[in-house]
Amino acid sequence: MPHLRFLAVRLASLLGLLLVLSLVLFLLQEVSGADPVAATIGGNASPEAVAAARERLGLDDPAPERYLAFVGGLATGDLGTSFRTRRPVMDDIAAYLPATLELVLVAFALALVLGTLFAVSSMLRWPLSGPFRGLLFVGSTAPTFMLGIVGLIVFYKLLDWLPASGRGGVTDGPTGMTVLDSLLTGDVAAAGDAVAHVALPALALAVGPALAIGRVLRSSLTETLRSDYVRTATAKGLGEFQVLRRHVLRNSLNAALSMSALQLGFMFGGVLLIEGVFTWGGLGSYLSASLPVADFPAIAGVTFVLGGLYVVVNAVADVLQSVADPRISVS
Repeated sequence: MPHLRFLAVRLASLLGLLLVLSLVLFLLQEVSGADPVAATIGGNASPEAVAAARERLGLDDPAPERYLAFVGGLATGDLGTSFRTRRPVMDDIAAYLPATLELVLVAFALALVLGTLFAVSSMLRWPLSGPFRGLLFVGSTAPTFMLGIVGLIVFYKLLDWLPASGRGGVTDGPTGMTVLDSLLTGDVAAAGDAVAHVALPALALAVGPALAIGRVLRSSLTETLRSDYVRTATAKGLGEFQVLRRHVLRNSLNAALSMSALQLGFMFGGVLLIEGVFTWGGLGSYLSASLPVADFPAIAGVTFVLGGLYVVVNAVADVLQSVADPRISVS
């Protein structure tokens, strides 16, 4: 019962945050000065055509009614029509989103690996762990786009190890994610090409979150290692790695899970800049083309989707925390 109550509270909170986000986007649309009528029928239309378009679009309705219609559209996946592409925004986002998801997921996996190595190497004092942690710290102090540019100079221009732009691999697969689609088709060469293309932008995106996750995990590990049950396990003759794996890691995950969810949310913001640096072809390129022409439906659609992903990710992290530590759901 406490678990169900906890899930219900998190679901209500998630819906509340999405409603707040929808209200912010609606208000921004109201004050943006964007003219949906001019974008739809052109700026030289007759007054009669303008009046008919305003009635068709519901622009003459009171603001509360227009907001309810806006929320209803969001709930049904109707994000409006792009002024620039003349296509439904949802169709545009569906075409660009897989590329962004692929880059974020690969970067997040890298961040988890690097963050875990940062924390565990601090505890076990592995060889070369000091230079690794120092390099990760220095990299995290630079803006994400600068890391991408430095990576291009070093790994593409100087060493010629990795490609500079594009996605590579199978580009017409069922998921839209080149690495996964290449693997599904069994094309090993294409999969290798896709991995090579995603490696550099994903690494640039992962460095900052990796340090944040690693620091929190290291702090939790250090605190847990001082526990009585850990000292008892050590006194029984278990090695450092065994104690860490059997008794310390799970009891140290809560804070790291929260930080991981937070950093994953931040990645969905930072990925837009990285896509521009590497000509990645995801939501970042769609948004950068929409901003100069004030394509508000496209801008609002991308913002709502990314904001919704951020809220959902944090809600899932809370649920995972309750699984790792049932006391959270009870409290």
